[in-house]
Amino acid sequence: MVRRLPVGALTTGRLAAATGVSADTIRHYEELGLLAKPIRTDSGYRLYTAECVPRVAIIRCALKAGFSLRELAGIFKERDAGGAPCRRVAALATEKIDGLEKKILELTQLHDWLLGTVDRWETRLRQTPPGKRAHLLESLENGRGVAERKDR
Repeated sequence: MVRRLPVGALTTGRLAAATGVSADTIRHYEELGLLAKPIRTDSGYRLYTAECVPRVAIIRCALKAGFSLRELAGIFKERDAGGAPCRRVAALATEKIDGLEKKILELTQLHDWLLGTVDRWETRLRQTPPGKRAHLLESLENGRGVAERKDR
């Protein structure tokens, strides 16, 4: 049986090469519903349409922006059914921004704490004779960067 193949159809490997991802990633996207089910050749090869190339690029950019594959699957499902998930996309992006701001605050606090800890460690190291332990890691237990130790 000879079937007409779509013009510009891409095998999994060619789609992967064209988009800079692995063939496994392409198959995973298909399984999650991010890509339409491809047609199959008589020998079982998947053939994707050329429209999958920009779709994969959108997925990759959205992942970098913090969207999850699950979120994207829902968005694309609605979009492919003719819906307009734009407000949902904007709301999700706003949530991503809120999460980033929280992480930035946490990282800034960690940075400041660690900077102070290293300063205290440097003082401790200057006071510790060569070859002796300064117990730096143990000093982290009390969260101040300097442990009160009796066995110095």
